[in-house]
Amino acid sequence: MTARVNHSLMKLLRSLLLMLCAGLAADGVRATTVIPPTFDQLVREAELILEGTVIDARSQWTGEGAERNIVTYVTFNVEDAIKGAPGKSYAIRILGGTVDGQTMEVSDTPRFKTGDRDILFVEHNGSQFVPLVGIMHGRFHVQRDGAGRDVVAKDSGALLADVSKLGQDEKAAVTGPALSAADFKSAIRQKLSN
Repeated sequence: MTARVNHSLMKLLRSLLLMLCAGLAADGVRATTVIPPTFDQLVREAELILEGTVIDARSQWTGEGAERNIVTYVTFNVEDAIKGAPGKSYAIRILGGTVDGQTMEVSDTPRFKTGDRDILFVEHNGSQFVPLVGIMHGRFHVQRDGAGRDVVAKDSGALLADVSKLGQDEKAAVTGPALSAADFKSAIRQKLSN
């Protein structure tokens, strides 16, 4: 009887260990760790830098069989082409979205909606799951502050204060008076001219 109890206990422990390992593996799949790029990296690695307003966001199925995924095309009315030549409108392709009630989500992917005004640092559009330098770090919202100024916020919503701290001290990057959109774009252009 003792052998049967030990055997049953071992089976139970083995099952618990397998479930624990599976749970840890699943957590690893959902988590995305992205090292925030510095301001220099954002400007240097971007193929296009633009300011624009979202005019459309459409999700659709692409691919066949095991390669079948939902992608979302986000189209911007380009207001300012800072680097590259995106044209009057420009669309980025992002992995994930919702089609016919089925949703596919990728963690840390920026969520866009019609009317959003953004400054984007675009790279590898069409071949990367999120075509922004540093994924969510390559998107900056342009929004009005209480005084009616256009200021810049990170994708997290925190107002950007100091571009020199990006990728080095993220807390210091959002500490202090909010950077205006005009000053942010001026800093980008200055970096491009060096």
